[in-house]
Amino acid sequence: MSDHNSPDAAATRTSGLAARRLIGDLSVSPLCLGGNVFGWTAGESASYDVLDAYTAAGGNFIDTADVYSGRRHGVEGGMDSETVIGDWMAARGNRDDVVIATKVGALPERKGLSAANIKAAADDSLRRLRTDHIDLYYTHFDDESVEVAEIVSALDDLVRAGKVREVGASNISPERLEASLTVGVDGNGSGSGDRSGGNGSGGPARYVALQPHYNLMSRDTYEGPLAEVAERHGLAVMPYFALAMGFLTGKYRPGSTSQSPRAERASKYLETERGPRVLAALDRVSEAHGVAPATIALAWLLTRSTVTAPIASARSLEQLTPLLALGDVELTPEEAQLLTEASQ
Repeated sequence: MSDHNSPDAAATRTSGLAARRLIGDLSVSPLCLGGNVFGWTAGESASYDVLDAYTAAGGNFIDTADVYSGRRHGVEGGMDSETVIGDWMAARGNRDDVVIATKVGALPERKGLSAANIKAAADDSLRRLRTDHIDLYYTHFDDESVEVAEIVSALDDLVRAGKVREVGASNISPERLEASLTVGVDGNGSGSGDRSGGNGSGGPARYVALQPHYNLMSRDTYEGPLAEVAERHGLAVMPYFALAMGFLTGKYRPGSTSQSPRAERASKYLETERGPRVLAALDRVSEAHGVAPATIALAWLLTRSTVTAPIASARSLEQLTPLLALGDVELTPEEAQLLTEASQ
């Protein structure tokens, strides 16, 4: 395990992860590193190792949320993910080199999307992250008790204040997403007025990103009306559960056992007709490329028209290795179609 004060750049080699894609005005790598495990199943030292190796390989896009926390899971010595990331950035002095995404709305003491709560939660996240701005701020779960105009206005205020650069949504219906993208802060849907908002639009800040549940085992959670809204408005899409809670790594097979917190849920995919069919397709394509099934599952997502960067997490360097390999793999149209058909 590497010393916290000396990142082990030799742990990885620079790869295609150094390529960049745009989310509004943000420039990000094609793999977003999930921070949900930091401070929970990955302690501080292991988290630093993973973060160091990911950035050494060219990655710069890190996803977290105010609710991600080992402390809240009752882990002895557990920490909030945002705190781990903030301390790591302070130790490395690399805040300007990474793009940090976090979320509001799910933390029990900061539940919901009222304007006051969004702003208070942002300030809390800024303190934990030890920074003066959040690069990408998502609404974690939609709060239908709040009008979209109030949510958009609150996010717009954060952008104007310089606390947030770009905004996005997660776990939201197609109807509410469409309404959020077309409403003005005056609530009339026009987006007109003399306010010089975020995203360079001259109007209120608008969502530029969407984070849906989407993978080879869960396509209907995104494809269809939600994907149509994202495509129509040019949203950058960052799928979460990109590896289906670990099932698409291939480690869950008949007769296998795992101590992962998600093992029971992931292994249930084996009971479906689709599960074994998808694993067989992943095995075939991964063997052709000489990489792990996880790498291919992520590569398939990058063949989908709206996907900018899938999100995947790793609690160790061993788990991180197949994720980093994504930067060096490009599926042929035939391989992508094989996986698409297997997952139907």
